[in-house]
Amino acid sequence: MEITEQKKGSVVLLVLTGRLDAGTAGRLEERLVSLIDAGSRSFVLDFMHLDYISSAGLRVLLMAAKKLKGLNGRIVLSSLKAHIREVFDIAGFSAIFPTYDQQDAAVGSFQ
Repeated sequence: MEITEQKKGSVVLLVLTGRLDAGTAGRLEERLVSLIDAGSRSFVLDFMHLDYISSAGLRVLLMAAKKLKGLNGRIVLSSLKAHIREVFDIAGFSAIFPTYDQQDAAVGSFQ
């Protein structure tokens, strides 16, 4: 999995490409924890190029969301492919993470 990072104002945009699974979830966890520890509180994860997410990937997202909740921060998601959205729906994560069809709308939700 590739993680591309950008800053859009106070929002950290992470574009994920490839597969978020047991073999790659640790890299995302390290990056999110590092950014949160450095003071970032607003995150958009763009899944336009994400092909697969496993329970390990979901666990990392949940961990980061819980950590951010205590710091008045949040994660929003954008550009979920239909099969990725289905995983979120089945796991009940659609109720936890706001999702947007477009990256710009997700970034704009912080203003």
